[in-house]
Parts: sequence; structure tokens; C-alpha cells
Amino acid sequence: MRRPSLKPPSWLPVDGYILALVGTVALAALLPARGAAATVADGASTGAVALLFFLYGARLSTREAMDGLRHWRLHLTVLAATFLIFPVLGLAARGLVPYVLPPTLYTGLLFLCLVPSTVQSSIAFTSLARGNVAAAICAGSFSSLAGIVVTPLLAGLVLHGNGGGFSADSLLSIVGQLLLPFAAGQVLRRWWNRRGRARGAGGRREGGFLARHKKALGYVDRGSILLVVYAAFSAGVVQGIWHQVSWLRLLCLLGVEAVLLALMLTLTSYGAKRLGFPRADRIAITFAGSKKSLAAGLPMASVLFGAQAGLMVLPLMLFHQMQLMVCAVLARRYAAGAEPEPRRETTPAAAAVGEGGYRPGPRTRSSDSPSTNGAGTEASSVRTADSSASVSARR
Repeated sequence: MRRPSLKPPSWLPVDGYILALVGTVALAALLPARGAAATVADGASTGAVALLFFLYGARLSTREAMDGLRHWRLHLTVLAATFLIFPVLGLAARGLVPYVLPPTLYTGLLFLCLVPSTVQSSIAFTSLARGNVAAAICAGSFSSLAGIVVTPLLAGLVLHGNGGGFSADSLLSIVGQLLLPFAAGQVLRRWWNRRGRARGAGGRREGGFLARHKKALGYVDRGSILLVVYAAFSAGVVQGIWHQVSWLRLLCLLGVEAVLLALMLTLTSYGAKRLGFPRADRIAITFAGSKKSLAAGLPMASVLFGAQAGLMVLPLMLFHQMQLMVCAVLARRYAAGAEPEPRRETTPAAAAVGEGGYRPGPRTRSSDSPSTNGAGTEASSVRTADSSASVSARR
């Protein structure tokens, strides 16, 4: 007799990396870094942020980004949803303070609305829904690249009275920890890949450094973000900021974020339809324009908010898991409603060929471009959200 399985339902994905983040938060609550340990954790967190953005710059393929410019209407639509509609909805939520959300959680919600879109999860869900995967790759890459500059600028405009924004020190931190490492990664990308190619069979050079060490660099991504989260939440625990939030307020935050996600999915879907985009492009716009990147948002928050970052990133962490769960269900519905591929009829001649000695070679698939948006983090989230979704785009 087969024992019953305890696996969660397929429509309710459990993000393993979110579990790791929750474990890191629990560790910071039980064993926060204090004194000299806090100084070491803060310095390590600063170095981890710089390393993250260096790797983001090294992964970004400038050529592929330029090839996607021919879909400029689609990319402008995604950018407008990410950096215009989202912030407007975030500002409109100011009326919920203090009755529904306390000022600290509202600031985190507003920061969530300023973060760039994801790359890997948008690609995976677009692929599962049979949308324009190439457009999702370019749209997510453009959003991530623009977010490095646009997110801090928007934060300086809308968060000046909410515990964030620009000062001389924060401006230097943004340049030193975000922009300069990213630019260095872009400059060294071509040299690094060319010099890092290894000798394969027959003496041919195969695979650049980033490609050959993709798995290890993914662990670096995830570990760096966990370190940033631990340092941020440790500082919050030491300062006692968690006593400001009750469980009722957290439930209210989840409800507000559910409404925000529903609004963005509706606006991007129907807006793209009214703008005349074909079905495949509408799918890419819906998934790329309604998501927010946890991998890019966490290090940015540590730079912008400092010791207050722990509570500020809580809305982003909750929204990240919510968007994976909802979009996994939505992608399956899109796939179910797609037109079936035309069936090929078997002719006598084709049958004769099939009965002979000829066998077709293996089918090739074009792989997705590397991401600027935390490749390891988002990719692991999507694989958990839907194991059957391939990130590869079939041409």
C-alpha cells in the first residue's frame, strides 16, 4: 500500500529560498549581532552588496539588450508599469496610514513600489504561458538596468519624509556600492569571458568564466543576500523596531499587497490589450510589469535605509512569495487557453522514412540570457514555483 504524499498542492508553490530568508530572520531575532560582531556584519554586508552588483554588471549582455530595442513599445509599457503605475499606487496607499498600516510598514510598501522588475521568474512564467519569452528577457533586463539609477532617484523624491531618501552620505553609498561595481562588471565582462574560456575537447575553447562557474556564483548571490538580510534584521532587533508591529498589522499588510498585486495584474493585462499588443506580448507585459525583484531590492534597501532596512524590506519579502504563487496559477491558465499547435499529418512517404534507418538528431533549444537581477535567487524561486516551467525559449 502506497503511503500518502505530504507534498503541497501544485498550485501552492513553496519557495525554498523564502524559507531560507525566514530562517535568517529567525536567526537574527534569536542571535542578533551586537558590538564588535555588528561592526563585522555591517562591513561584510557592505562588501556583499558591492559584489552582488558587480556580478549583475558582469552578467548583463549588452548585445542582447540592444537586440531587444526593436520591441521598444513593449519595453516602455513594462517600464511605465514598474516605475510609474506602481509608485502612483504606492503613494495612493498613503491614505491607509495610520488606520491600516503604521508609518514604518507603509514606507516599506512604498519602497516595494519603486523596486525594478524580476528577470528569471518573468521569463519562466512567460514561457509556461506560451508568451513572448525573448521580449520578457529584454524587458526584465532593461528594468533591472534602469532600476539601479531610477530606484534611488525615486526614493529620493517620494521617501524624503518617510525615513529614506537622499543625503550626501547615501548618495556616496549608492555610487560606491551600486553604480561603480556594476560599471566595473560591465567593463570587465568581455575580458573576463574571453580570458576565462577553458580548453575543451579538440583544443577548442569552451565556456567563459561566468558560464563555467554559474552554479557557484548562484550560491554567492544567495549567500550575499542572506548576509544582507541578517545584518539588517540584527540591527532592527537591537534597536527594538519589531515591537512597533503587531500580527494584526502584518495581516493588514498582506491584504494590502494582495490588492496591489491584483490591480497590477489587471492593469497590465487589459492595458496591453487596449494598446493593441498580440497575445504573446500581452503575456510578457503582464508577468514582467507586475513583479518586483527581491534580489535587487534587498541590497538597495540596506544602502538607502541603513539600520532601518530590516522592517523596510518585510513588505518586499512577503510580496515576492505572493507574486510567485499567484503568477504560477495564472501562467497555467494562460497555457490552458492557448491555441494547440497544428498537428502534423503522417504521409506514406514520411512513414517510409520513419521505418528506415534515419533517425533525427537531438532537438536544440536556445537558452536564456544571463540576468542582472540575482540569477541564483530568482531562478531558484521559479524552479520551486513550477518545476515543469522551462526557462528556455523555443524559437
